[in-house]
Amino acid sequence: MINKEGGIETMDLNKLKEIQAVVFDMDGLMFDSERYVQKSWDIAGERLGYGPLGHNIVNTLGTNLTNRKKYFLEHYGNDFPFDKFLDGYRDAYYELVEDGVPAKKGLHEILKVLREKGLKIGVATSSSEEHAVSNLKREGIFDYFDSVITGNMIEHGKPEPDIYIEACRQLKVDPSKAIALEDAINGIRSAHGAGMNPVMIPDIVQDTSKVDDILFGKCESLLEFAEILQGVTLDIEETQK
Repeated sequence: MINKEGGIETMDLNKLKEIQAVVFDMDGLMFDSERYVQKSWDIAGERLGYGPLGHNIVNTLGTNLTNRKKYFLEHYGNDFPFDKFLDGYRDAYYELVEDGVPAKKGLHEILKVLREKGLKIGVATSSSEEHAVSNLKREGIFDYFDSVITGNMIEHGKPEPDIYIEACRQLKVDPSKAIALEDAINGIRSAHGAGMNPVMIPDIVQDTSKVDDILFGKCESLLEFAEILQGVTLDIEETQK
């Protein structure tokens, strides 16, 4: 739970000192991609005669393709042409991001801090392996990560805890000693369910009231989290001396 001092939300620094790993979500957290996804849903929806559908993204952030399809069929009927919608919004998305999706503020800084401190670094994203690896390599950060878990590698997507449990397993770290960085409510619930310490860095959804009671912390940006971590001497650093 977030501690509040003078209205400023702070993390439990004593617990932060024990952290051994940090696991990142990707879309909306590392890359400013969700707004492009939202626009592509508008384009695809209009082309199919359903009108703009981008507003639905707030209800599906962090979920995998299976859960996304389930959502659309439940809200637009079993005859909703999800496969055509999927192809349509993917085409629109890649047209919109032809020159690449910009990295979020502080991405490179936080990765450098984590490496300097000797922490393990992972990715747990609902996106496909192809999409994730392509983004990480394009940005020149793929080699920072000790493990990359994608939506197609696990059975149950966020908000179920499977993906974060697997990320911690691959990193060989106890979930209680790991932080999950997330921008979506479903991702926060997934990380908390896995026993991790979730830190929210809001993107499209700014209202975190639904999960404030399970957050380890909340930051305005990855850069803010990097600055917090930079100022803390971790237990792992002490053992490296």
